[in-house]
Amino acid sequence: MQREVQREVQRERQQLVVSGEELWVWRQQAIQRTIDWVAETQVQPGVQGRCQGSDQSQRLRPESLLPEQQSDYQSNYQPDYLQELDWLVRSVTGLDRLALRLESFRSSPGIELTRSLSELSHLWQQRLEQRVPLQYLLGSTTWRDFSLAVKPGVLIPRPETELLIDLAQDWVAKHPMLDRDSVMQWADLGTGSGAIALGLSRSFPQAHVHGVDVSPVALGVAQHNARQLGLDEAVHFYEGEWLTPLGALKGKLDGIISNPPYIPSAEVPELQTEVALHEPHLALDGGEDGLASIRLIVSQAPQYLRAGGLLLLEMMDGQAAAVQELILSSGTYSTVQIHSDLAGVRRFASAQFAGG
Repeated sequence: MQREVQREVQRERQQLVVSGEELWVWRQQAIQRTIDWVAETQVQPGVQGRCQGSDQSQRLRPESLLPEQQSDYQSNYQPDYLQELDWLVRSVTGLDRLALRLESFRSSPGIELTRSLSELSHLWQQRLEQRVPLQYLLGSTTWRDFSLAVKPGVLIPRPETELLIDLAQDWVAKHPMLDRDSVMQWADLGTGSGAIALGLSRSFPQAHVHGVDVSPVALGVAQHNARQLGLDEAVHFYEGEWLTPLGALKGKLDGIISNPPYIPSAEVPELQTEVALHEPHLALDGGEDGLASIRLIVSQAPQYLRAGGLLLLEMMDGQAAAVQELILSSGTYSTVQIHSDLAGVRRFASAQFAGG
């Protein structure tokens, strides 16, 4: 019995070490499979909105995917699926982009994998045929300068959301009265994977950060991520709706940040397939006009912010004017500003609580 177990362990180890040639063949076959699949399905991303990245609205063009044009296609068009395929390869081999581009790994006698080639094939089949986001298949994603665990039921944090941390840093730098690291109190509403809360904690190491989410699944992932980053004592998580669990912090928060649901209900089913089918609608659906959660946060935040505190919100393209009016019409904020993301989309709103 012991010998059988040892042989099985040895077989598994052998499957996790492949030659560069074997990996090259697998990658070429996966590339061709992807090209054929795109040509057959005429796949298109959904409407512009909360997609997997700011560049996801580009359509893959099957007519550009002829085998003889493959290298030109990879360098000129940089399609999402082929980029993701290389991301998958890099994640299980530790190879970098240059090694894949130059195919310098091909002559390697042995490359260690964290998953077997057969498992990679299964994962990639799920990615293509079921449109499961690669982040869910791998169980992780990179955000800012750290890695986060993600899984179904937890929204995948987007690159553009990283700018919320930059805006918070800029705000503190311009408002010395907020730069009290030993006592600063921040709240991240709708924390999801904990990305914003953990980003805040890394930016302001002495601050107290409070992450809130109504989803126990999301909170479990957020707590795991905090432990992995050594931030479980600096960041505290609460289950509940928006500011409700933070009653003890009324009038004490230096900043409230949120990337709330902001997609109008009717548009959610029309989002990119990966999003509409696999990501939690709880984190996407913002009600009839997409502003239900934003409206609630804007109205409740003054009870929790101290005078001069920051309210910082993410929103959908096209919502800037409405969100700005919501904030101004409340009569409790000053210095309302709209900020663009790196693509020029007016995506964030900041406001200073006037106090009183």
